[in-house]
Amino acid sequence: MYKKILVAVDGSENSKRAGKHAAQLATMSKDTEVTVVYVSDFDEDSQEKVHDGGQLEFELSRKKKVQSIREQLELNETFYKIEVMHGRPAPVIIEMANDGGFDLVVIGSRGLNPVSKILLGGVSQKVVNHSNCPVLVVK
Repeated sequence: MYKKILVAVDGSENSKRAGKHAAQLATMSKDTEVTVVYVSDFDEDSQEKVHDGGQLEFELSRKKKVQSIREQLELNETFYKIEVMHGRPAPVIIEMANDGGFDLVVIGSRGLNPVSKILLGGVSQKVVNHSNCPVLVVK
């Protein structure tokens, strides 16, 4: 089965469901390693706010976004690590998936409306189109 699973989380409900599915998949093999990635996409103004005393708020927010999957992985006694990256989510996730030797990427669907999908494309859609490994999109 899958030995290395990358789970992209952002704190949304679909992201939490994706984490739950990844945790379930990880139980199928005792040797599975799960990497949970949270990509913080903020502009320079936000960075300055973080540097001006908002670091604690940022850390609390980040921990909250990965808490549900962390609990599920610990409950299942799955080996996992959490990576916090900065940048645009799709390119960061794609690079991690392609360079990290992952067997599977699990990501939540954002549920963009049809016009937004055409104009912007969703993160999950970009990951599906550019990852070298299978991608499971969870709604």
